[in-house]
Amino acid sequence: MRKGALLSGAALLAVVTAGAAMAVLADGGTEAAAPATERVAATAVITRQDLLDTKTVTGALTYSGRRDLTTGAAGTVTWVPEDGAVVRRGRPLLKVDRRPVTLMYGRLPLYRPLSRGVSDGPDVEQLERNLRALGYGEDLTVDEHFDYATHLAVRKWQDNRGLTETGRVDDTQVVFLPSAVKVIDVKVVVGGRTAPGRQVLAVSDLNRLVRLDLDAGDQTLAEKGAKVTVELPDGAKAAGRITGVGTVAKQAAERTYIEVEITLAKDPKTRLDQAPVEVELVSERRENVLAVPVEALLALREGGFGVEVVEGSGTRLAPVKVGAFGSGMVEITGDGLGEGMKVGVPEG
Repeated sequence: MRKGALLSGAALLAVVTAGAAMAVLADGGTEAAAPATERVAATAVITRQDLLDTKTVTGALTYSGRRDLTTGAAGTVTWVPEDGAVVRRGRPLLKVDRRPVTLMYGRLPLYRPLSRGVSDGPDVEQLERNLRALGYGEDLTVDEHFDYATHLAVRKWQDNRGLTETGRVDDTQVVFLPSAVKVIDVKVVVGGRTAPGRQVLAVSDLNRLVRLDLDAGDQTLAEKGAKVTVELPDGAKAAGRITGVGTVAKQAAERTYIEVEITLAKDPKTRLDQAPVEVELVSERRENVLAVPVEALLALREGGFGVEVVEGSGTRLAPVKVGAFGSGMVEITGDGLGEGMKVGVPEG
């Protein structure tokens, strides 16, 4: 629910009910009332502070960079990772006919077989960089040329992986991805068949983020770089920052929204994917203003609001202009009001 402007409407209705009897002290006017003979039962202090007007929306804690993987392998699936497993460079993504399909790091997909005689290219350099990182590049020069040293390094790698030593690398053996991945969905089963181009796994990056669908009317709340507070599934609060804001409005179930991504400052302990979270977005910041608890407001008969100022052994009703709301407080301005003054609030 909207805190601030939206939440305050409901809160003020409650204030009107609770404070209506006290508001008659104004006797239909806006002049201060005569001091009462008794002090109010409970008081709060007028403070000078910053107020944040916020709105809380529901999002989902998930992982970034989801992608569906295919390979060129064909045959019987003999091993798959568990959901949630992390696969790093040199480790198998799955095995087909007991032969591993290995993860290597790189942004360029393996779009052609690599062996001696291929033309120079960045895909060759990408392969050589991985071979060296995996310990097969003692005599290897990392460049765009597939030479005899590269051929020998590939054969040594194939031997250690239980593959036929051909010196040729293709998409039945290797998948290139930018970094380590987390398995979020296994799309094949052990004993099942797979074929070139068939989806075998869904994976994601290891970075945690929050995604939310924000109503298009609230898009001004989602400013890239803005700080937010996220309430995690266990109730803990986490700091975050908006790192992505959709530029195209989408529509679903008669609702128009934009997609927003939030990066957390620290990785949460929970490993849950798609877990619901609450995100507090700041819609307005008011600095160095006078503020009182919302329940200190009283409804005036002629309209507007006032506060009951405690002075000595009595009180007076002071009309106020209401400003921003935030964290149960409300900004007020009015004649004769200052920091440190006490105002009446409902007892309890």
